[in-house]
Order: sequence, then C-alpha cells, then structure tokens
Amino acid sequence: MDFFTDLIQYGYLTNAFGAAILSGITCALAGTYIVCRRMVFLAGGITHASFGGLGIALYLGSNPIGGALLFALISAFGIEWAGEKGHMHEDSAIGIIWAIGMAIGALFMSLRPGYTSGDMTAYLFGSIITVTHSDLIALGILSMLLIVGALFFLRPIMYVAFDRQFAQSRNIPVRAVSYLMAAIMAFTIVFSIRIMGIVLLIALITMPVVIANTLTRSYRKIALIAPIIAVIGNITGLIISYEWEVPPGTSIIFTLTVGLIAVKLLTLSRKLTHA
Repeated sequence: MDFFTDLIQYGYLTNAFGAAILSGITCALAGTYIVCRRMVFLAGGITHASFGGLGIALYLGSNPIGGALLFALISAFGIEWAGEKGHMHEDSAIGIIWAIGMAIGALFMSLRPGYTSGDMTAYLFGSIITVTHSDLIALGILSMLLIVGALFFLRPIMYVAFDRQFAQSRNIPVRAVSYLMAAIMAFTIVFSIRIMGIVLLIALITMPVVIANTLTRSYRKIALIAPIIAVIGNITGLIISYEWEVPPGTSIIFTLTVGLIAVKLLTLSRKLTHA
C-alpha cells in the first residue's frame, strides 16, 4: 500500500500517524469518564466554547491553541461550578457556554483582515495532516499522564463517575476529582482540535467508549478497550483518507460508525441466538 511506503518518506504523514495513536488514547480515556458520568454534552460544550478562544487568539495574532485552551479551561470550570453551586442546571450552563463560545469565535474570525469563510474549516472539521511535532509532544505528555492516572487512580475516578454520594462516603475528594477531570477534558479537546476539528471531535470522545460499553459493563475494561478501539479507528480512517483522498476526520468517524454498527449487530445476534 502507498500509505505505509509514504509513511516513512513524508514527515507530515508520520506526524499524522502518531497523532492518530495519541489522540485515540487521550480521547478514549477522558471520554470513558464523561460517558459513564452521562455528561457527553459537557465535552460538546467545552469543545465549542474553545472556538471563542481560537477566534480571539487569531484576531490578536497569537497562538490559537493557547487561546482555545484558556477558553476551554474557563468553560470547564464554569460548568462544574454552576452545577456544584446549584445556580444553574449543568445542561443549561453547557448550552449557554456552547453558544457564546461559537458566537465569539465567529465574530473575531470575521473581524480578521482578509478573512474568508474557508479560514474556519480547519478548526471546525480538523486536518490531521497539519499536526506539528509540537502537537505530538503535547499529546504524548497528556497520553502518559492519563495512562499513569488510569493505572493508579482509576477506582476513585470510577466512583465519582457513577455515584458521587457513594464516593463522598468513601472520603474521596469528589470536588477535586471533578475539577481535575474537567481540566483533563479541556486539555484533551484542545490538543485534539487539529485532528478532528470542533464539529467532529465529540464523536471521537464518545464512540469508542460506546463500542467498548457494548462489549462490557466493567469500567476498568471499558477504560482498557476504548483506547484500543479509538486507535484502530483513527489509523484505519487515516489510511482510507490517504488512499481514497477523502477528509481524514470524516473517514475516521465513518470507520467508528461501521464498528459501532457491527458490534451492535453482533450483540443483537447473540441475544437472539440465546433467546
């Protein structure tokens, strides 16, 4: 296949391949917590809110990823604070932050000199072939931190995800864990924006976890299987994209979708067989 031949020759393709592996690990591990806590909408809110930081940073001529990260962190902590204090339902806070972030981003992008609508495409839909060596280093560090955290702190995270009151009864610092996981989600989202884009990133965070959850109900096994599924889906989608010349993010999502349908049909078939 041309892909594996060119993988050795072209640096941009090597970076894309590495990003496919690392983003699969980070998004699946962070997504396990979000899906099990039934707060997928939280990831969507942070993702779209980060667009506001992107727009402002680009308008000011500064690092767009830094601007996105600042907005993502503020949004993540704001949502957790609103839900904790009871000032507003979490879903309402997420919806408001989602809309405001997108509006701010679109406004400042449009104010840029020489702005065209195509300027937003790379951030909305991603472009994995534009991933730089610095992006890989950031993703690599985040991946290592998440793997270490999963190995040593999986139990308290699992308790907080499923039953916060039970976690409090076990003297687990629920508030600290919640804010820490919100920050991790923000970093995961921003570091993966180049790969999937704001619009498609939510699928990479949730779909591998849903596929793994179809196969097992164990949080530990989901946290182990989901990254493997995400990495396989990312690499397969990247290969399809390169060989057929289709957008990488789109092919990755379709690959994961086919995997989800296959697993669901297999599970249904087994249930009908044993019925």
